[in-house]
Amino acid sequence: MALPTPAPGLVVSYAYLWKDQASAGADEGRKDRPCAIVLTARDEDGDTVVYVAPITHSAPRDPTAVQIPPAVKRRLGLDAGASWIITRELNRFVWPGYDLRPVARDRPDTFAWGFLPVEILDAVKRQIVAHRRGRSLRSVDRD
Repeated sequence: MALPTPAPGLVVSYAYLWKDQASAGADEGRKDRPCAIVLTARDEDGDTVVYVAPITHSAPRDPTAVQIPPAVKRRLGLDAGASWIITRELNRFVWPGYDLRPVARDRPDTFAWGFLPVEILDAVKRQIVAHRRGRSLRSVDRD
């Protein structure tokens, strides 16, 4: 299994756990979905800690979600449906974690679709910082 090096902007397949599901007692994501790595860091043990933002087809009520242009979705190899990166909540885990998933059954050793363009990643980061400053950023620690 060849894992990619985690880096901001990399879109990985991940069993994302929504904050409201975690608050209700769930400890596993209900489905695997594309997620964008928005931050990586080293913890005190030297492990790589990764923060991911979920990508969803559901039109968000939150206007700070960042829509992924169709051309970017095509380049990444994602489906053609409209998708948004949710910036109000994140999952945090030690790489690679238990919830990293292959992108497809016929590609069991592939865990990432590729990188978001810098301008999209920058827009996502700006919204996350705004949520953090406004104390509205929600996070689920998956370790």
